[in-house]
Amino acid sequence: MSESPADGVERRLPTDEARELLALVRDIARREIAPRAAEEEAAGVFPRELFALLSRSGLLGLPYDPEYGGGGQPYEVYLQVLEELAAARLTVGLGVSVHTLSCHALAGFGTEEQRAEHLPAMLGGGLLGAYCLSEPSAGSDAAALRTRAVRDGDSWVIDGTKAWITHGGIADFCTVMARTGGPGARGITAFLVPGDAEGLSAAPPERKMGMKGSPTAQLHFDGVRVPEARRLGAEGQGFAIALAALDSGRLGIAACAVGLGRAALDEAVAYARERRQFGRPIADFQGLRFLLADMATQVEAGRALYLEAARLRDEGREFGRTAAMAKLFCTDAAMRITTDAVQVLGGYGYTADFPVERYLREAKMLQIVEGTNQIQRVVIARHLVGPESR
Repeated sequence: MSESPADGVERRLPTDEARELLALVRDIARREIAPRAAEEEAAGVFPRELFALLSRSGLLGLPYDPEYGGGGQPYEVYLQVLEELAAARLTVGLGVSVHTLSCHALAGFGTEEQRAEHLPAMLGGGLLGAYCLSEPSAGSDAAALRTRAVRDGDSWVIDGTKAWITHGGIADFCTVMARTGGPGARGITAFLVPGDAEGLSAAPPERKMGMKGSPTAQLHFDGVRVPEARRLGAEGQGFAIALAALDSGRLGIAACAVGLGRAALDEAVAYARERRQFGRPIADFQGLRFLLADMATQVEAGRALYLEAARLRDEGREFGRTAAMAKLFCTDAAMRITTDAVQVLGGYGYTADFPVERYLREAKMLQIVEGTNQIQRVVIARHLVGPESR
């Protein structure tokens, strides 16, 4: 099934439907995504029409209930779709992961009426979502967020600023965590806010090292009025909802990291086969062969780890520790692989004429988003030895 030298092991997929789905995704990636990636990333162009295509193809709601327009696919399959999309262009793979994350609160904690009203359009109606937890002064310490929602009759009025929001300014809906009670995690509630709500505005997109095609911006809430019917879950449950979403979202980032690493390895292998020095291909030199072997091993190990976490999730078992491990390992591996890919290409790898310099810049971001890798280590250590002493 695979066309990638970095993906030389036949994938173990649970059904024929899953195999056909992955073949469809590879075809879309080859025809529609990869050919435009370099030019659009350099120009900072977000491919909104591609997301409309993905929505029509049923790829924006894969892990959710078919009753509401989802694909009904296990995470084991959904994550491999993300890997394929990210291997073609990280902006697309990450965008699908963030959209899926933004649907999680409604799908998992909304009422039947809320799901029936909103989920079909979110999952298959061409809409694009944003997930709004972080703030300028609340990143890793997300429970310290200050954005506040105050009840006013049968509505809530939201004021504050969210930061580092993927799809900020272009999203059709936002899942927003806001403070409705006292300090700390228990005072936070989740809301589903329309992207065109009055009083909601976006700052200019951040000027980033990489991922230039994916807009990241602050969102300002200035008296944004949200009906009570758009509160998700119970009052004070928002932080628990946010953490539940992040456990799954970290697996999305892990899969994207493997896709990015695989793309970098493919470029390095292709270059090593063609580039000649001292009268023969540089792929003949043992030092470089060992480097490629280490890169390939990290790709395979990363995929095995994120799939193990996905299978635990699909079985309804505790997967938070393994998800943190997958996010940590896969994104660190992507950083090493892309760095080594630049080294394989030498001076050419340092130029924008080849994609590996872009891959290197993009890999750095993956070590930061949805919980820095230092936070992943905190999560893993707590599972091992318990919480820190106070």
